[in-house]
Amino acid sequence: MLSLNRSIHLGLAFNEKERDAHYLRGLLPPVVVSQKLQEKKLMHNLRQYKVPLQRYMAMMDLQEMNERLFYKLLIDNVEELLPVVYTPTVGEACQKYGSIFRRPQGLYISLKEKGKILEVLKNWPEKRIQVIVVTDGERILGLGDLGCQGMGIPVGKLSLYTALGGIRPSACLPITIDVGTNNEQLLNDEFYIGLRQKRATGKEYADLLHEFMCAVKQNYGEKVLIQFEDFANHNAFDLLARYCKTHLVFNDDIQAGTGIAELIALEIARQTNAPIEECRKKIWLVDSKGLIVSSRKESLQHFKKPWAHEHEPIKNLSDAVNSIKPTVLIGTSGVGKTFTKDVIEAMASFNEKPIILALSNPTSQSECTAEEAYNWSKGRAIFASGSPFDPVEYEGRIIMSGQANNAYIFPGFGLGLVISGAIRVHDDMLLAASEALAQEVTQENFDKGLIYPPFTNIRKISAHIAAKVAAKAYELGLATRLPRPEDLVKYAESCMYTPVYRSYR
Repeated sequence: MLSLNRSIHLGLAFNEKERDAHYLRGLLPPVVVSQKLQEKKLMHNLRQYKVPLQRYMAMMDLQEMNERLFYKLLIDNVEELLPVVYTPTVGEACQKYGSIFRRPQGLYISLKEKGKILEVLKNWPEKRIQVIVVTDGERILGLGDLGCQGMGIPVGKLSLYTALGGIRPSACLPITIDVGTNNEQLLNDEFYIGLRQKRATGKEYADLLHEFMCAVKQNYGEKVLIQFEDFANHNAFDLLARYCKTHLVFNDDIQAGTGIAELIALEIARQTNAPIEECRKKIWLVDSKGLIVSSRKESLQHFKKPWAHEHEPIKNLSDAVNSIKPTVLIGTSGVGKTFTKDVIEAMASFNEKPIILALSNPTSQSECTAEEAYNWSKGRAIFASGSPFDPVEYEGRIIMSGQANNAYIFPGFGLGLVISGAIRVHDDMLLAASEALAQEVTQENFDKGLIYPPFTNIRKISAHIAAKVAAKAYELGLATRLPRPEDLVKYAESCMYTPVYRSYR
């Protein structure tokens, strides 16, 4: 028998036969409504909330109460609801997670669980896990150390793996590893939900992470995808280097900054047959100390060294832009307002159509706004940002800006790894995913100044990305699902979860 609790989940969508079969007569009002009408009512209710955080909380309540309706709503209204369940609103949700916390989502592993992590994983009710998103909360978006409250990020990311990439919700596991926090405000907050201690570092940290990685492989096998999310750079690079040879892991944050640079260089090399070292020289990086140049090589972190080219030292971004004269400016530092008027005007002075990508999240950390990019470039910039901006009116015309968000890539990327049974992630797979996305941009999109396709087609796009990633996994001998399906796009689509109601007999 279905419980009353479950009957509330589907609510008025139970038909007459189901109400009789499960003793629900009298427990529901007499009307029977379709999922479509439920969706219409919920969207109407959500739009009444003027505060984005209230919409976020309403969506989280819906996810808990009626999972299928949550995903139906998200898929059918993706452009409107993506900023609610993901960036920018998820950033504010993490900052206030202790205050808005109602019921736990995901799995919390803290230093208290040292030596028992395998047991903790076994406490999770779902056994067939395909994708794990894990954070230690040290660098949440551009907001810094939010400790245990970073859980909002794995929860949000995995809801996109399902809605945009079609991974079954029951196969997704959000995890927060709590090693403490250095955020004094949280340590003094009576509503803080995590360990009240400074962050563990060194051997204590490494040992806990190692126990976690071993336990995941032991419990879920070699083909479970682990996405490292919002770790601080010093740990993120080490973790990826340590486990990329033994686990199916990736990190789309650091395979953001220098990772973006490396992928661009790889693609230039692939298209021009030039050596990768030559292609790297076309890409210049600026960090907090200025332009990365060869005279700084000794003091640079290892991942920055390939980008230290011959040039006199330059301290600020504006002077660097004027000296290098780039065609594309990409921001991934998590520091807001760094693309100043001087910088954008300089870009527009030597480019007919300067490409400005302000990728840092949430909106408060964006390098510049869409309005600034268009106004300072006299309406000529091709602009995209990590968090969405409203259309901008410039001299009587409406300019739409794109959203350059990893939500285009990681859901389809994950699906491709899962459907091929991949056992390792290779950089060529990330390139294949990027190329697949680029192929989805139409001339019509370009004519509007958009360099990304609309999110409305995201599930079709994800299936194409999944197919390209899976094809690369087979080509590299990293796929275990044999024989290889003939039509990988069709196969990807057939594997995707769809959140329509099933009938309950």
